[in-house]
Amino acid sequence: MQLAAITDEISQDFEHALDVLREYGATGAELRGLWGTNIADLSDAQVARADAAMRERGIRPVCLATPFFKCDLDPAEPNPGEAVGRMHLAQPRGLEQQMEMLQRCIAIAHRLAVPYLRIFSFWKRDRLTPQIEARIVEALQEPVALAARAGVTLLLENEHACYIGTGQEAARVAAAVNSPHLRLVWDPGNAFCAGETPYPDGYLAVRPYLAHMHVKDARMVDTPHHGRQPEWCVIGEGDIDYAGQFAALKQDGYTGYVSLETHYIPEAGSGENGRGTAEDGSRLCLAALQRFLA
Repeated sequence: MQLAAITDEISQDFEHALDVLREYGATGAELRGLWGTNIADLSDAQVARADAAMRERGIRPVCLATPFFKCDLDPAEPNPGEAVGRMHLAQPRGLEQQMEMLQRCIAIAHRLAVPYLRIFSFWKRDRLTPQIEARIVEALQEPVALAARAGVTLLLENEHACYIGTGQEAARVAAAVNSPHLRLVWDPGNAFCAGETPYPDGYLAVRPYLAHMHVKDARMVDTPHHGRQPEWCVIGEGDIDYAGQFAALKQDGYTGYVSLETHYIPEAGSGENGRGTAEDGSRLCLAALQRFLA
């Protein structure tokens, strides 16, 4: 197993984020937001700058965390373009604009020699049904064919704000598409938020298709107005069995990247007026991941 992080979980200052990764022995960087711009909207000059920064520091770009298919499956939705989850600086795009955006991201992947592009499964407007799942499988055919021609692999992430939120759902879609150019990003934190027990239930389902992993932890807390809700926390301090998860990855011979996407920001830290920052949270989680990987 190798350590990486989505760099904007540390800072939008890409060079600084890379320097922090080096402090914790990370060898990979996952690109999503750089200098206040989403990966899909980077200019050629920004891509060249990112490439130079990684080469200078000996850090490998391991995945482009694209916003592909963070849109509505049905363009006739009552609230078209309204995001259900976080966009991470990405410009809202309708279904008809997704393939053009994917082509741009593939061009960036070629420029940076990145093998993987993370994708999604449409905003979850209602419960997942077999009919909707079949439409998602059908919608993936064209992008997967494009990926095959381009020599890259699309990684479907289980995302609780999208239709495919659990490991078991993601595994069904991967099996139905049945292509080596569609694999899975396993995100135990998202599975937890979607109501699944990430380990062992979700992991055992995604294991045959696993190519990359995101790591975040959460615990269930009581809230005044919404009942029990997940709250992000330091890796290993939440309700997800990461000890079991990492032991299973080791036993199964997983040699890919474990990429931090913590979302956790502590209450106190190095920010203004002593408030915690994204970097503070990421540093705590990177240190925790070092211990797990050791």
